[in-house]
Amino acid sequence: MPLLNDQTREEVKKVLDTLDKPITLDLYTLQIECGLCKDTHQLLSEIAELTTKITINLHELESENQHADTLKIEKLPAIIIKGEKDYGIRFFGIPAGYEFTSLMAAMLLVSRGELMLKPETKAFLDTLQKPVHIEVITTPTCPFCPGMVVIAHQMAYYSDKVLADMIEISEFPTVANKYHVEGVPRTVINEKIFLDGAAPEDMLVDKIKEALNV
Repeated sequence: MPLLNDQTREEVKKVLDTLDKPITLDLYTLQIECGLCKDTHQLLSEIAELTTKITINLHELESENQHADTLKIEKLPAIIIKGEKDYGIRFFGIPAGYEFTSLMAAMLLVSRGELMLKPETKAFLDTLQKPVHIEVITTPTCPFCPGMVVIAHQMAYYSDKVLADMIEISEFPTVANKYHVEGVPRTVINEKIFLDGAAPEDMLVDKIKEALNV
């Protein structure tokens, strides 16, 4: 049974028709597909059917464990969106519900390279000397989460020092426990500094600065 209904397929195709450069979706799963791995695979396949600009590469963790460790793939399903290179844009868990918007935004970003970051944010990112890992914890029913995910992914696209993850928290209870998640979005920087709610870009920059000084 299709995950995308006819109306959604038509809307998605209109968006995909605006893609510029080809993109690759690397999907990490298991030989016996985990939890929502099968649904995630189906969702990406239905999207890729609508354009010639998207290629899906399926990776089974059992045979690529060392490679996945290098890429910091520690949760499944995992999606890496790549264009001319790997920009550090990650999705952990199925990007469904409101997070489907984040998935589409990431694909457009990688294909078209259209940044919305403020000049002062770019200037700050240009000064980064240490790696920054941003984890945006979400649920599919949260309308405020995609905004944070998009900002984090924009930062990853712009700077080689930034790795940005969307984490669908109901699929990863250990992450919820680790970060004491009581509400979403909860944005975690370098596993130690937290930002709760739909915060503006400037506030995320301030939290990154704080994390780098801890």
